[in-house]
Amino acid sequence: MRRAWGQSLRIGVAAQGVSLLRESRWRKAGVEVLAQHVCSAAVAHPYDGLAQGLRALLGGHQLAGWPVRFVLADELVRLWRVEPPAGAARLADLQASAGLRFQSLYGEAPAGWQISADWNAAAPFWAAAMPRELLEVLQLQAQEHGLRIVSIEPQMIAVLNRWRRALRPGAWFAAVHDGVLSIAALEPDASAVRAIRVLPMPSAQNADQLWLGQVLQREALRLDMAAPQLLQVCGSAPKLWHGPVSHAEHIPCAVLDQAQQGARCAMSVLAQLALSGCAQ
Repeated sequence: MRRAWGQSLRIGVAAQGVSLLRESRWRKAGVEVLAQHVCSAAVAHPYDGLAQGLRALLGGHQLAGWPVRFVLADELVRLWRVEPPAGAARLADLQASAGLRFQSLYGEAPAGWQISADWNAAAPFWAAAMPRELLEVLQLQAQEHGLRIVSIEPQMIAVLNRWRRALRPGAWFAAVHDGVLSIAALEPDASAVRAIRVLPMPSAQNADQLWLGQVLQREALRLDMAAPQLLQVCGSAPKLWHGPVSHAEHIPCAVLDQAQQGARCAMSVLAQLALSGCAQ
């Protein structure tokens, strides 16, 4: 496939399947869904299905030399907040602290996971981990098809990075995808993320303003924070959230990716995953 100037690829990776999108830095060119593949669950090894799916996804295209960004469904990765140890002065100290916190939270050794973070010895920081076997699958498939990996990001990190400069003081951030609400509780000045919560959503008629307001109030209490004055959201947010105020607990909601909503509605869940964090 011939590559024009400014074009690149996005690949969404979820346990149930993979999708391939072509994007351009020129907004008028838009985003095009090239292919998607549902992965088989009847395989002996947990990542064999994804490897087969990626091979099927990429095999029908000539992609040598194309830059690619992988967006991983959040269930494939781990995200957690790390308090740097007192007196930490070396990267090794921070890495050890992140590994210990990982083991404490998830009950497994960090050796099988690739951990990355914005390492900071002076303030709490966020770490992300992906299984090393999954990373090897992505790297091998990229190598086999001549792709140049630009980034590999969890979906929540991709959308946070995309909208970071648009977040307002007093607001929280959220992403909605495939019936799951991911909430980032922000510090009052929106300078940092205090916590990330991932919650299943009820049916469309029950995920109304009342439900959302109660969820945000409850999470604020759990974190000993004031409830947000505004929720800035991206993804497939219910229209009820930003409709007329219907109750006293209503928390205003602003859709960040309003311009993408029309195109998003026409895409599958797998394609929407790959679109996460895209500037189009």
